[in-house]
Amino acid sequence: MSRFPRAFALAAVMAATGAAASFSQDIAAGEKVFRKCKACHQVGDSAKNRVGPHLNDLFGRTAGIIEDFRFSKAMIAAGQDGLVWDDSTVDEFIAKPRSFMKGSKMSFVGLRKAEDRSNLIAYLKTFSSVAEPAEQTAATAAAGAEAVPSAQGREQTERPLARDAVIPDHGIFHLGREALPEEVAAWDIDIRPDGTGLPVGQGSVEDGEGIYEELCATCHGDFGEGRDRWPVLAGGHGTLTEERPEKTIGSYWPYLSTVFDYVRRAMPFGDAQSLSDDEVYAITAYLLYLNDVVTDEEFVLSHGNFNETRLPNETGFIGDDRSGESHVALNSEPCVSDCLPGEAQVVMRARILDVTPDSEASDGAGAIE
Repeated sequence: MSRFPRAFALAAVMAATGAAASFSQDIAAGEKVFRKCKACHQVGDSAKNRVGPHLNDLFGRTAGIIEDFRFSKAMIAAGQDGLVWDDSTVDEFIAKPRSFMKGSKMSFVGLRKAEDRSNLIAYLKTFSSVAEPAEQTAATAAAGAEAVPSAQGREQTERPLARDAVIPDHGIFHLGREALPEEVAAWDIDIRPDGTGLPVGQGSVEDGEGIYEELCATCHGDFGEGRDRWPVLAGGHGTLTEERPEKTIGSYWPYLSTVFDYVRRAMPFGDAQSLSDDEVYAITAYLLYLNDVVTDEEFVLSHGNFNETRLPNETGFIGDDRSGESHVALNSEPCVSDCLPGEAQVVMRARILDVTPDSEASDGAGAIE
């Protein structure tokens, strides 16, 4: 007997009643929903398997059969039992993945809104050769938006060969060109602990909660507790002196600028630098709230009050004092050989310094003399 009778029965009912088409499918809206999936999945010409399999040609595919991807035993068994991905089965799976399939490796909590699922399915179909792209809503079509072409139907642009490139006549190695001011500005987005580099903007805890749930909770958990092996963002207070400390924003990170800079530069995973400055402020504010650094649900973080907020472990770090070293201060070359007169003398042993791991399993490790 099939392990998925409920799923297949539902598929039959939906096909008979037209339930899958109860919403006007909007490809453009589906592309926005796919932002939640980019952390694990890719689509398009260059799509590869990542944390999850690529989703090209999903529709009509038997579950658990993509080459070079290690599926869970549950997914492989489902495919062997006849699970084929179509509108109905995809819809139920992405609604509650782990309820649909016990033992699935997919950690995503699911899409609650049926309309979001419908639009996402429409978008994914544009990358499937066996499915006709869904029609966009009248509003989208009126705006002149074009449907995304299928992955197989896209024209391949011939790439120029390196041997045909013109050799630049500038610089020592005659490579590349000088960066344009706007290109430098695009890279120069770091935020320093004193707030230097902060963009103008603001965001509230309340707004941050919504953005976090949409774009971050899939990997980091609803409350920053982390899912599977993705990093924990909140908690861990007072654990730094324990054998296995939990290093989170609230327990370990030194500066709020580190949080803002990292979110702005690298998140959400798979779609880095897609957030507006106000969205980054909002997410940062919500992360402060999750870590009890701020307790007011109406708190608004902005470029104006950014430096007023301090993380608990700031004093646990020391400043970089390398600028005070002699070769830096005196603008001289550092010594790399024959720095001291005579032969080098061993003045201390690793065992005496007590740098070797203190356990029976590691006796002798690192004790080279």
